[in-house]
Parts: sequence; C-alpha cells; structure tokens
Amino acid sequence: MDKRAKLLPAARVAGQKQDVWTIVNEAAAASPKQPIVNLGQGFFGYNPPPFIINAAKEALDRVDANQYSPTKGRPRLKKAIADSYSPLWGRKLNPDTEVTITTGANEGMLSAFMAFIEEGDEVIIFEPFFDQYISNILMPGGKIVYVPLHPPPKGATENTRASEWTIDFTELEAAITQKTKMIVINSPHNPIGKVLSKEELLRVGELCVKNNIIILSDEVYDRLFYVPFQRIATLSPAIERLTLTVGSAGKNFYATGWRVGWLIGQPHLLQHVSAAHTRICYSSVSPLQEAAAAGFEQADANNFWENAKKEMKGKMDSFNKIWEELNLPFSDPDGGYFVLVNMKKVKLPADYPFPDQVKDRPRDFKLSWFLIQEVGVAAIPPTEFYTDENAHIGEDWLRFAVCKNDDILESAKERLRGLKKYIEA
Repeated sequence: MDKRAKLLPAARVAGQKQDVWTIVNEAAAASPKQPIVNLGQGFFGYNPPPFIINAAKEALDRVDANQYSPTKGRPRLKKAIADSYSPLWGRKLNPDTEVTITTGANEGMLSAFMAFIEEGDEVIIFEPFFDQYISNILMPGGKIVYVPLHPPPKGATENTRASEWTIDFTELEAAITQKTKMIVINSPHNPIGKVLSKEELLRVGELCVKNNIIILSDEVYDRLFYVPFQRIATLSPAIERLTLTVGSAGKNFYATGWRVGWLIGQPHLLQHVSAAHTRICYSSVSPLQEAAAAGFEQADANNFWENAKKEMKGKMDSFNKIWEELNLPFSDPDGGYFVLVNMKKVKLPADYPFPDQVKDRPRDFKLSWFLIQEVGVAAIPPTEFYTDENAHIGEDWLRFAVCKNDDILESAKERLRGLKKYIEA
C-alpha cells in the first residue's frame, strides 16, 4: 500500500459536503450584523428549572455519582423513567429489562442501528429527516430508502398546519422489500413539527407487523405536543413487540448539553441495543443521570410538563406573529419547538455575492446566508434534511427554533422586519 494512502480517511467520512452547521456558523461569524440572533440550532436559551439544576449540583458531591455508572444506566434513572412512562404505556414497564440509558438520544439510535443493521440491510426514513440518521445508518453498512412527506399544496401562499404534511402510503408500501429491516419515525417531527395521528401510526405499524420490520420511534420531543399525541408502541401488543422508543432528557429538561437519553423496548430487542451501547461508549455521564432522575421524580409535583408545553406554545404563537405581519406563510407546528416558514416571496438580489460553499446549494441555503448577512438572524435551510432528488420540496422554506428567551425572540422579530423591502407582493 502507498504510504500516503494509509493516511486517507475511510469512505464513511470522506467526500462529504460541508455540513449546514458549519456553513451557518461561518455566515454568522462573517455577518456585519453583530451579535447574530441565533434561531438556527435547537439548543435552549435558558436553564433547566432549579429543582433539576440543584439535583445536578448535589450529585457532584457524591462519590458514587462521579464514577462509572452501570452500562445500562443508573437504577434510579431507569426506575424514574419506567414510573413516568408506565401510565402512558398502560402497563408496568420493567426498569431492569425494558429501559436502557444512553449518551444522548443520538447515541441511543446509533446503538439501535449497530445492534440490528448488517451490510445491505434497508432502513426506511421519511424526508425531511434528522441529519444524524444518515451517518448512523451508513456506519454499520445499511442502505437508506427515502419516502418523502408531502407538503401542503398551498404552503407557499397561505398558512398551513404541520398535520397537512402527509405520508403517501402507496409510496411507503412500495419502498418495503425483503431487505427492509427497520423503519424510523419521528413524532413530534423535526423540522416540520408534525405529530403523526393515531391513524397514520396504525397504518405504519400494521405494515411493520405484516413485514416483521423493527420500528425505531424517535420521540425526543414527546413532552412538547399541542394536539393529541399517540405513542406507536402503545397501539397494540404486536406493534409494541417491534418498537424501540427513543427519548431525551436534554429535550425534556432544557439541557441539550447533558447528553442523557434512553430507549424503551421489550427485552428481546433492547438487550441487543444495550450490548451495542456498551461497546460504543460503555456508560453514560453519572451525575447528570441522577439529575435527570430527579427531574422525572419531581416533574408532576412541579407541574413541569404542562408548564413546559404552555410556555413553548406561547413562544411559538408570539414569534409567528411576525410572519403574519410580513405576509410570509408558515407551517404551524403541532409539537416541538421548530417552525418552517415559506420564503418563496423573498426576492434575492440577482448579483448577491454568495460564497462558493453556498452558491451551488439549493435556494434555502442562499436564503439562510442572506438572512444572516442582511438581517442578522440565523435559521436553518431544511434541504440539508433531504436527498438531492427531493430537495425541491424544501428549497423555499427555512427552519426557526423558538426555544429561546422572550427578549431574544422579540429581537429576532424586530430584525426580521428588515425583510420587508425584499418581499414581493
């Protein structure tokens, strides 16, 4: 082997386009509008409530909470999750065999793919998708099969709801082959904010039962829903037998940097996820598992879940008034903290000096760069969450995160008024 070849990266990481997060961060650093109002990445602009922060501080004073945790997670947190979710499942979950703690939801999903996907196995995901799904599936050699969510026909001209983004079940059924090993669903959905209805979940579940397909249900926004929310694992014993449900303390408790996640599933599936997790990172951060446990134990007494929903919905409704003022259509989310806004009416100057990493990307990348440079507000171009074939679906939209302090959202609204001169009537 050529000595130089020994230093070449593996194909799984080589030749990738510059990712959206780097592009947005570079745009923000280069913008004359400082400081940038960052509504791009979905991290919170405020701390967890005091009862959770205090639990983290107290855990740091304990010797055992500063050492390795059991690979499947600390018993207190597993029990707290089982106790919290058992009423939602309609049966008692076994914390020892049906709950595994992971280093964030993303590592939990990677562990699930590593546990079940072999070279050539097919995994169905819906577009737009959370971008980490892609690398997580490709790492063990999986083949991704994409099925698009279809946008509202009038999304470019009038306000719509996230529920109007639809699954074509004929397309979904056609995507299933003998090699289909797993399907990934995400509800509430990032970036759309769609909460899959009971009817949609049943149709997905029945297809999986018919074809014996594992369901990986990404439910990291499961406490932020503004319409009735159904968990696919609770629909029938046959569907539950095939389902791994993913959760996130970071999303639940405003602490995305803690990297504490979990999977819930029946032992015949979960034991293999736990084995993969052990090989990937052995165990997860101990003191923050204790703090997350306290969060679950005290959430109801503090009316935390209902307050969190009410607060986030208030932020969403208040922020979205700017789109009505600008007459820019948006897709009103049914869950989560992202809103998609249609920017088809925004006219970009023909001679605008877009950099090389943007000028050959879809229109939403140019919209994002332009917004950062000229208005000083960062948003994410959603074609990053599409294949090239279906990028046209998302090229006129931008994703905004409202999980920020109210004064930041008000500042963003004030700056966004600067778009008026670029909007066609």
